[in-house]
Amino acid sequence: MKFLGSLLLLIILVAFIAAGVANYFIYMPFGPSTETFVEIAPHTGTEAIAAQLQQSGIIRNRYAFEVLRIARGGTLKAGEYRFDHPAPLTEVYRRIAQGDIYTRALTIPEGYNIFDIAQAVEAAGLGQRDTFLAAERQHTELIAEWTANASTPPSSLEGYLFPDTYHFARHTPPVHILAAMVRRFRLATQQLGLEGDIPRTVTLASLVEKEVSQDNERPLVAGVFLNRLAKSMPLATDPTVIYAALLDNRWRGAIHVSDLQSPSLYNTYRHPGLPPGPICNPGMAAFRAVLSPAQTDYLYFVSDAQGHSRFSATLKEHNQNVQAYRKTQQH
Repeated sequence: MKFLGSLLLLIILVAFIAAGVANYFIYMPFGPSTETFVEIAPHTGTEAIAAQLQQSGIIRNRYAFEVLRIARGGTLKAGEYRFDHPAPLTEVYRRIAQGDIYTRALTIPEGYNIFDIAQAVEAAGLGQRDTFLAAERQHTELIAEWTANASTPPSSLEGYLFPDTYHFARHTPPVHILAAMVRRFRLATQQLGLEGDIPRTVTLASLVEKEVSQDNERPLVAGVFLNRLAKSMPLATDPTVIYAALLDNRWRGAIHVSDLQSPSLYNTYRHPGLPPGPICNPGMAAFRAVLSPAQTDYLYFVSDAQGHSRFSATLKEHNQNVQAYRKTQQH
């Protein structure tokens, strides 16, 4: 009986020690105090993940991680993870099982063009500006469902990269970022019921987006453009001239006489009709304005000192509005 008592005591002691060791490995915080990234590749097994985490200094013991995997189950998700403080093994495991991968926010406001977006991508730490700009121009296959029969093949994804806030892992390939933006465009067009000549609608919406910032004025501007197109009048809109200069890498921050004389097809002062393609990526308000333009006889508009637009049906009235605006700028 004495032997059995001693054996029972030993078993209890071993169990107590084992529980203490398990508690130490599983619940005692461990890991880096500075930012550390671990990227788990797709189809990586539990043993390899555990070894990778231990080697990176994220967990204390790889075998404890494997035991926790057996005990808790679940699927470990691939992706890049960011660790910046010591944490219990349970927290590390939970984050990987939930797929709490590290992403960076990329916000694309309405009216950004491909140059703006490429710069925003670089600012967000998601890639180099020039590399992303090249991808925007290369992967026009992403919008083939809308542009395959267009009279002018697209030279980039301009107009189809829908404004929104996106979240991407740091090493997401440019084409995957672009595909996500195009998917968002597809959802928006479905929501709007956009059909027919979609490239024309996108181009017109991009002009409306760039011309005014007041949502209630967008249908009026869309109506002006449509009225001018119906009369075969040049649209004569400054944003297209600016875009032409951007494409030629000669934009200097202000419109010069040489810009107005540019032979570019985007120069709507010299060439009647719409430009060859969109000049930015419009938002929902601009699309709605094009789909439901204001029915007026307006052919002109100009900004006023308050940031709104004054509309007119005759050139005489338009010139008066222009003079009134210039007078406010002189004071």
